[in-house]
Amino acid sequence: MNDYETLYQRALDAAVRRRLSENTEAGSVGAALLTNQGNIYTGVCIDLPCGIGFCAEHAAAAAMVTAGENRVVKLLAVLHTGEVVPPCGRCRELIRFLHPDNNNCVVYLSRDRTKTIAELLPDPW
Repeated sequence: MNDYETLYQRALDAAVRRRLSENTEAGSVGAALLTNQGNIYTGVCIDLPCGIGFCAEHAAAAAMVTAGENRVVKLLAVLHTGEVVPPCGRCRELIRFLHPDNNNCVVYLSRDRTKTIAELLPDPW
């Protein structure tokens, strides 16, 4: 299995929609990231009605940092329906700030289309 297929499947496996409470859902988006050490971390989004939830990419990055890593080589996010989606600007900035080399992180936009964080965020904060 290649990196795309592995990351796609891991992100899709994480992207299971579920209701956490009356107003809160999780799992409409799943993300998987591959580190320079060869580890894969996953996360899901948490959607709150007041806007303070967080993205799946943030959850995956937090798991990675908790494990003592900060260098992201590849990243993929997917809706629970299976559609690959790019990270939002906030997620792009977070990945960029975790390590200078993360500008070169390859983001899958589809099976055959990628861009680096630097290409997706040409004018950093």
